[in-house]
Amino acid sequence: MERLPGFRDFYPEPLPDRDAWSAQVRQYVFERWRAIARRYGFVEYDGPPLEPLELFTLKSGEEIVKQLFDFVDKGGRKVALRPEMTPTLARMVAAHQRNYKKPLKWFAIPQLFRYEKQQKGRLREHFQFNADIIGEAGAAADAELIALLIDTLRAFGLTEQDFVVRLSSRKVWEEFLEPKRAKLGLGPDQVEAFYQAVDKLGRDTAAESQSKLAALGLSLDEVNEFIHAARPTAELQSILENLAARGLAAYVQIDYRIVRGLAYYTGPVYEAFDRKGEFRAIAGGGRYDNLIRLVSGGKIDLPALGFGMGDVVLVELLKARGLVPKLDAGLDAFCIIEDETLRSDTLRLVQRLRNAGLAVDYPLGETKPDKQIKRAHELGAKRTVKLERAANGLLVRIRNLASREEKTGAPEQVETLVQST
Repeated sequence: MERLPGFRDFYPEPLPDRDAWSAQVRQYVFERWRAIARRYGFVEYDGPPLEPLELFTLKSGEEIVKQLFDFVDKGGRKVALRPEMTPTLARMVAAHQRNYKKPLKWFAIPQLFRYEKQQKGRLREHFQFNADIIGEAGAAADAELIALLIDTLRAFGLTEQDFVVRLSSRKVWEEFLEPKRAKLGLGPDQVEAFYQAVDKLGRDTAAESQSKLAALGLSLDEVNEFIHAARPTAELQSILENLAARGLAAYVQIDYRIVRGLAYYTGPVYEAFDRKGEFRAIAGGGRYDNLIRLVSGGKIDLPALGFGMGDVVLVELLKARGLVPKLDAGLDAFCIIEDETLRSDTLRLVQRLRNAGLAVDYPLGETKPDKQIKRAHELGAKRTVKLERAANGLLVRIRNLASREEKTGAPEQVETLVQST
């Protein structure tokens, strides 16, 4: 039986083959994401993986349906597996924002699903670190999120030589288009087509880009001239100065090719890329001040902004840079039972050690001593623990498998002996 295309199995270390995904690496990534988010004062939330289909079409239009795992449930409701977390967040905030002091600083690590063509760095499911600030309109919130993004990547050992955050703004392009809109007769559909053309400048050929822009009455030369000037607006300059005060200026640059192809963005937008250009965007986000009002039917109007960082591209980048640490399940101790008459006494030791918070295993059935030692090594145990009979009662012997150091003592001392050997 094969797994579905675009989905992953996560195996324990050591992995069965080089293409397998590691459950331990996934946990390592999650722990780093959570640690840095909490360091910034963000708190965790979550929502259901299945949502009303309307929640996503309301935000992104009917065209998104072809990218979703959607169906009609047994209650006759049109539903979909969540392709992103932001609509769920907007729904949750709209429902209970009165119960929380603003601004909200929330994060989540959802599993997301998109029915689309698989390519490098993109599957049909992935986990994503989402961080959002709700209820703050000032540029300091944008800078705070970008700093969080930078520090999250730095927590994995990535440096300014490895990645850059490219900063832009939807407002910049609105100002670029404003004097041309009436003259060229650009309506909302044409404006969005323009954003899409700019968003794909790095992927389309020059001829393709020129053709798209010419259809709108614009030229590739004038767009490129505007991009290369890279003059920051007052808002973007404020963000840059905020990040410079933190010592993070080297990680950010103005790049007006970044427009984030989603129409719901309303202000600063950004994407993080590896500097060698080997991978898709590592993370991306921006300000979406109108979404909560849209989801709430106009009842709740709160400014909002956030970013998402997927695990697929991140792990591929860490592997390419040699930054995935050696990870294994590992045991603090493996309890050896050479004398089956001591099994009950050994089980008491096992429970004592586990109660002390240590990872401990032992042979479930009668097993030869040499095979038990082999099993201890296979499980990555740091020590072996063995009960022995002595003249004055029972003795526990602890052996460090790396240093060969041994200590003995009374069974009542087992926790201290294990932690000191």
